[in-house]
Amino acid sequence: MNLISSLDSIVFLVYFVVVAGYGLWVYRRKKSANTSASHDYFLAEGSLTWWAIGASLIASNISAEQFIGMSGSGFRIGMAIAVYELMAAATLVIVAVFFMPVYLKNRIYTMPQFLEQRYGKAVATTMALFWLGLYVVVNLTSILYLGALAIGSVTGIGVFPCMLFLAVFAAIITLGGMKVIGYTDVIQVTCLVVGGLVTTWLALDLVAKLGQGHGALQGFSTLYNTTRDHFEMVLGRDNKNYMDLPGLSTLIGGMWIVNLNYWGCNQYITQRALGADLPTARKGLLFAAFLKLLMPMIVVMPGIAAFALDRAGVLGDAMRVGGELNPDRAYPTLLAMLPSGIKGIAFAALTAAVVASLAGKANSIATIFTLDIYQKRLHPNVTEQKMVWIGRMTVVVSMLLAVVIAPMMGIDKKGGFQYIQEYTGFVSPGILAMFLLGFFWKKTTSSAAMFATIGGLVFSIILKFLPTMMDLSFLAPIGFSHDNGSGVYEIPFLDRMFIVFWLVVAGMVLLSTVFARGKVKALIVDTKLFKVDGAFALGSAVICVVLATIYGMWW
Repeated sequence: MNLISSLDSIVFLVYFVVVAGYGLWVYRRKKSANTSASHDYFLAEGSLTWWAIGASLIASNISAEQFIGMSGSGFRIGMAIAVYELMAAATLVIVAVFFMPVYLKNRIYTMPQFLEQRYGKAVATTMALFWLGLYVVVNLTSILYLGALAIGSVTGIGVFPCMLFLAVFAAIITLGGMKVIGYTDVIQVTCLVVGGLVTTWLALDLVAKLGQGHGALQGFSTLYNTTRDHFEMVLGRDNKNYMDLPGLSTLIGGMWIVNLNYWGCNQYITQRALGADLPTARKGLLFAAFLKLLMPMIVVMPGIAAFALDRAGVLGDAMRVGGELNPDRAYPTLLAMLPSGIKGIAFAALTAAVVASLAGKANSIATIFTLDIYQKRLHPNVTEQKMVWIGRMTVVVSMLLAVVIAPMMGIDKKGGFQYIQEYTGFVSPGILAMFLLGFFWKKTTSSAAMFATIGGLVFSIILKFLPTMMDLSFLAPIGFSHDNGSGVYEIPFLDRMFIVFWLVVAGMVLLSTVFARGKVKALIVDTKLFKVDGAFALGSAVICVVLATIYGMWW
C-alpha cells in the first residue's frame, strides 16, 4: 500500500496551518475581553455560539475511539454498533431539556462543584480525584494510543513519535483555553465530516466494483445485499457478538446508562455548554444531535465496507497482524487505499478527530484539578492568573503521563471501542444514579451519594467476576447471561450496567429514607425551565422520526 505522498503532506500541512493560525487569532482576540481570566480559560464563559458548542461537542466526542474502534466493530459486528451514535442523538435532546436547566440555574461549572453543592466536600473530592484518574488512565491514553496507531499505519512512522506529535499538537490548542478549543473545533468537525464522508464514498465505490458497478450508491446496494447480516440493528441471542450488544435490552437498558452518563454527567462534554445561557446551550446540543445522525455513515459504514472487501480478497493481508485478523485495522487500511490528495483530506479528518478529543479531555482534566482540587482544597486565595498557569501546567503533565502510560495499557488487545466502553462502564451506573437522584429527589443524602460512588464500582466488579465463582446459566432463559463462546455464562456488560444502576438506586433510596441524618442540601429545580420553544421541539421530533425510521427499516 502507498503511504502518504507529497500531495497528501501538502494537504495535511494546510490543515495544520489553518487550525493553528485560527487558534492563534482567536487567542489574541480573547485576551482583550473583559472576563474572569479563569472562567474565560476553562469555560469560555458566554463567548461560544450555539454552532460552536455543537461542533465542539462532536469534535471532542468523535476520535480514534470511533474512527478506529467503532469502524473495527463495524467490521466485526455490523451496523448494530451504531446504537452508540444513534442513541446519543436522543440522549442529547434529553440532556438539553432536563439536565442543562438544573446546571445553569444553579450556576454549576464543573461536575465536582455540583456534587459539593448537593452532597458536600467529601463526595466532591472523592469524585474529582476519581474522574482525574479515569480521564488520564482510560480516556486520554486510549485516544492517544489508538490515534497514534492509525496515523502510524498510514504514514509508516512509529507509534511513539506519532503519540508525541498528537500530544504536542493538542497541548498547543489546549493552552489557549476553552474558547480556542471551541472555535478551532468548528474547523476540526468540518474536516472530520467532509473527510469522513469522502472516505465512506470511496470505500463504497470500491465495493461497487466487486459487482462490476461504480459509485457510492451502487456500492451501498452491493454492500447491503452481500453483507445483510451486518445490517441487523438488534442482535439475536444466536449472534456471536451478543455479549457486546445484548439484543433488545441494548435499546431499553444499559445503553441509556452509557449515554446519559456520558452526555449529561461528564465534565469533558458538558463543559462546552456550561458557560452559555440556556437557549444557546440547548441549540448547541440539538445541533450536536443532528451531527450525531451522520456518524454511522462516517465511522461504521467504512468498517462494513472493509469487511466486504476483505472477504472478497481485495485487502490481502492488510487486516492481519502476525497472521491474525485485527478488525481495528479496517479504517487505516481503507485510508491507505485512497488516491493521493484524497488521502490527505481523510488523514486530516482523522487527525482532527484525535486532536480535538485530546484537547477537550485535557482541558477538562485541567478544569477539575484547578477549580476543584487546587483552588478549593489547596490554595483558596489563588489569583486568577495563577489558576490559568496551574491549568496549563496540568495540561502538560497529563499529556506526558498519557504518553508514558498508553503503551502499557494493552488497549489494542481487546478492541479499542470495547476497551473504553467496558472499563468506563464500571463506574457509569453509580455516577448516573448519584446525579439523577441529586437532581430530582430532594431527600437524597450525602451518605447515599458516597454509597453510589463506592457501591457502584463494587457491584460492577462482583458481577464481572461472578462467573468465575458460580454457574450463571440459570439466568440465560431470562436473557441476563450468555455463553461467552468458551462455555462460561457471563452477564453482558451493558446488562451488567443496567443491573448495577438499579441496585445502586435501591441502596440510595434505602440510605436516604431509613438511615437519613442531618439536613439535606437540595438544588433549585425550576420545572418551568424544562419547557422548550417550538423550534427545539420540532428539531427533537425530526430526530425521533429519523431514529424510528432507521430501526423500523433494519430491525
